[in-house]
Amino acid sequence: MTPIAQIIAAATPIQGGFRSAVPSDWMQGRTAYGGLSAALALHAAMQVESDLPPLRSAQVAFIGPLAGDVTVTATRLRRGRNAAFIQADVVSEAGLGMRATFVFMAPLASAVAYDVAPRAPVPPPAPDAKIYTGPDEFFTGNFNLVDVKEGTGPAEWLRWARLRDRAGLDAFVELMAIGDALPPAAFKLVEGGRAPLSSLNWQINFTAPAPATDDGWWLLHAVADAASDGYSSQRMSLWNAAGEPIAEATQGVAIFA
Repeated sequence: MTPIAQIIAAATPIQGGFRSAVPSDWMQGRTAYGGLSAALALHAAMQVESDLPPLRSAQVAFIGPLAGDVTVTATRLRRGRNAAFIQADVVSEAGLGMRATFVFMAPLASAVAYDVAPRAPVPPPAPDAKIYTGPDEFFTGNFNLVDVKEGTGPAEWLRWARLRDRAGLDAFVELMAIGDALPPAAFKLVEGGRAPLSSLNWQINFTAPAPATDDGWWLLHAVADAASDGYSSQRMSLWNAAGEPIAEATQGVAIFA
């Protein structure tokens, strides 16, 4: 298990970002786990300016495989009175592997206060809950996980997840690492449960400007309403241990089956 904070601490600073290496225990097949790439990209983006407001949105494109040594750079696209747009790229020997646009926005005085977002449908894991981790050679080995099977549909996941080592991480960097930890929802539709899948994009909007949880637990949800022609679009949600909504997302997935 390699903590993300250790990967960041071992990075070599360069102009506009840093160089680092993807440990083997953060790989998923031939590419780095997308949540790790997004977390490193966000860390680079947050170094562009020291007074950034809270992260509100991220648009992530998974362009190609990332493995081994990577270069992470970030550039300010625009900084206005309330919002800042920062682009971050992650490049490896194979070329550009990921590009993200992060939107940081300060809270504004507003007459609008509306919240009907659903709360977490299940409580956090009990002290005696059966917690599992993935194999050491796969990225899930860096997580504690608890599956919720009751009430889920044929193309739906509901899972509590936490990083086994989250010390020293910014809350949003932690959430970028956590938020993509579920298998694609359409994976459950694949006969035999084995087929290559690849996330193509990830749009995540944060509904909480200062996310926090208890004991590191976050509840992840993903559901695919349609899958055909090798492509699936899924809706995703993330709650904290108190059941409060933290983020909403969508993702496009390629299915090679």
